[in-house]
Amino acid sequence: MLYMDLIAEIRRRHMVSKESISSIARDLKLSRPTVRKHCRSLREPVYHRHTQPTPMLGAFQQALETWLATERLLPKAQRRTARRLFEGLQAEGYRGAYDSVQRFVQRWKAAKSGPAFTHAFVPLAFAPGEVCQFDWSHEHVELAGVMQTIKVAHFRLTFSRQMFVVAYPRETQEMVFDAHNRAFAFFGGVPERMVYDNLKAVVETIFTGKERLFNRRFMVLANHYLFEPVACTPAAGWEKGQVENQVGNIREWLFTPLARFASFAAVNEWLATRCQELAARKHPVAPQRSIAACFIEEQLALRRITATFDGYVEHMLRVSSTCLVVLDRNRYSVPAAFAGRAVSVRSTAGEVRIVADGVVIAEHARRFGRDQLICNPWHYLPILERKPGALRNGVPFRQWDLPPAIQLVRDCILKQPKGDRAFVELLLMARDAGLEALQVACELVLEGNVVTAAVVMNELRRLIAPLPPIMLTLPDMLKLQIEPLADCGRYDHLREVSHVLH
Repeated sequence: MLYMDLIAEIRRRHMVSKESISSIARDLKLSRPTVRKHCRSLREPVYHRHTQPTPMLGAFQQALETWLATERLLPKAQRRTARRLFEGLQAEGYRGAYDSVQRFVQRWKAAKSGPAFTHAFVPLAFAPGEVCQFDWSHEHVELAGVMQTIKVAHFRLTFSRQMFVVAYPRETQEMVFDAHNRAFAFFGGVPERMVYDNLKAVVETIFTGKERLFNRRFMVLANHYLFEPVACTPAAGWEKGQVENQVGNIREWLFTPLARFASFAAVNEWLATRCQELAARKHPVAPQRSIAACFIEEQLALRRITATFDGYVEHMLRVSSTCLVVLDRNRYSVPAAFAGRAVSVRSTAGEVRIVADGVVIAEHARRFGRDQLICNPWHYLPILERKPGALRNGVPFRQWDLPPAIQLVRDCILKQPKGDRAFVELLLMARDAGLEALQVACELVLEGNVVTAAVVMNELRRLIAPLPPIMLTLPDMLKLQIEPLADCGRYDHLREVSHVLH
């Protein structure tokens, strides 16, 4: 390739010094057609390479094309990126550069999809603590050996680019509330504005332009944390482009290939750790600083959290005759005294609270399957007072995971005459004394040879009996220096006085 200084020399020698083409070609060791061409040239030459050679990739192109053709049939979320394909080729023995793989993948996809329209955007800048963007994504993981599609809530602080992600089984409103509580606790404060899509948990009605009717319960959350909610224009994801880009990055970095966990708690613990680790990357706008360093600066501008929002969704339900309420096709038990009454069922991301007359009467861990029965056996204990026979086949009591000592005593007592009523009396006493006290009493009884309800009750009463009063030790200054002597003769004097009065 000839540079402009050499082209300028050729033109100067030929057109000013009148040197011949052959002389210039011999002196510069160039061909005469080349010298003749550049004598007419006024611009810097541009050389186009129609096909860039890929000697290292050549032996692996067939495997790469096979992978691309196979994954093109999969959902977009499950396709590997060029970086993941490069890592796969390295496992197969490829020792070339990543750029060759990236260019090949781009050409292959362009040939399959055709030219794409490129949008133009205006670069944006945000002040510390000004804006946080929110979005949902669907990811595929293996939980306890079962393939599941989980919903991942994404948060992104626009100044520092600090991210936070948390996973849930659903996208319901209580999950949105819990995600905000977790995110603000992770960030250590609340930004001025939160930017959302027009999801139903946030927006009820979309009007012209930016006007929205926000969900009333969601506005309670916004009022609690004092942030301004902003809804994007429909189908305009670039209005929260940072979190949209984060969704793809998180899918590539954390969920490709398939991730495996034991539970949602394990997923979220791992995600929180990875969010902290990824903050060590360079900031995209200020590469001399890390995201973590910018996040420390932004934390100072966030509004401090004074109290966590109680993010529940309330349902008014009636308790059935079997002391159950139905929520999301699962049944939860309620104390027997409230059978047939209307109660308030408050569901959060992790628990179900049942409230009556302003008091919490029952609490359960929330389940997300279907047709499950979640019972607290203590709720049914008053019914056993009237129907002790239900102890043997009652579902709440058959599923009751009692300590081994209590189970052994129960099995022995139920074999005795009127054993069910006798064991119910023990449970009634344990309701106030506690299951731990009953367990200790059963262990003491099992050490002997006689196992009856009366013996267990005797041991239980001894355990819960109040302790004898503690003997007080008086200080020396309060003790009597001269103790009084008993003088029974004084009573004779009283008898004489009584005789005189009569």
